[in-house]
Amino acid sequence: MPAAWRWAFVVLIAVVALAVAVWPRGEHSTPSVTATAVQGGPQAASDGQRAAAALAACPTGEPSTEPPAPASGPLAGITLECLADGRPMDLAAALAGRPALLNLWAYWCEPCARELPALQQYAARADAVPVLTVHSSPDEGKALARLRDLGVHLPGVQDGDGKVRAVLNVPPVLPISVLVRADGSIAKVLVQRPFESADDIAAAVTAGLGATS
Repeated sequence: MPAAWRWAFVVLIAVVALAVAVWPRGEHSTPSVTATAVQGGPQAASDGQRAAAALAACPTGEPSTEPPAPASGPLAGITLECLADGRPMDLAAALAGRPALLNLWAYWCEPCARELPALQQYAARADAVPVLTVHSSPDEGKALARLRDLGVHLPGVQDGDGKVRAVLNVPPVLPISVLVRADGSIAKVLVQRPFESADDIAAAVTAGLGATS
């Protein structure tokens, strides 16, 4: 065999060996960083976040010496987590026996941030109905941080799955206030510009629920 052919043969073997060495291994190849990266989702709130927010305790129902009547209305059967302590609560049972105002909001909603302080001012009035905020977004920790920054300490529940929104069939906007009668039925769903003052809220409650004290 001529020397030139022998050298060509050696070069060919070297090229084949190199190709085998760098050829992808398919299922057995080492995964890339991108393939193995895990996106972080919303995290449950920590005890420290709850303590910093210092929210009021969630309602537990109207005290009575008689056995409680079964919860009724569209909110019956909905269990949500109380923002103050993380405990589950039956929404209809907690509100049973008294009218209430539910306020659907989210930490990223700027109109909600303008309305929440007015709701707190209204709730402090002697003739106010109980106010319960319903955080309608998955990130509980950011909700607590938002309330802490706003100085709002109203009782509230976490509704990241939108259970209240779904059962009431309300439009996909925020904030929304819902007036609930003492028997659990819905008096009115308020989809409007955010409340600007406690007086505005008191007028809407009176119009929707009538005299409450």
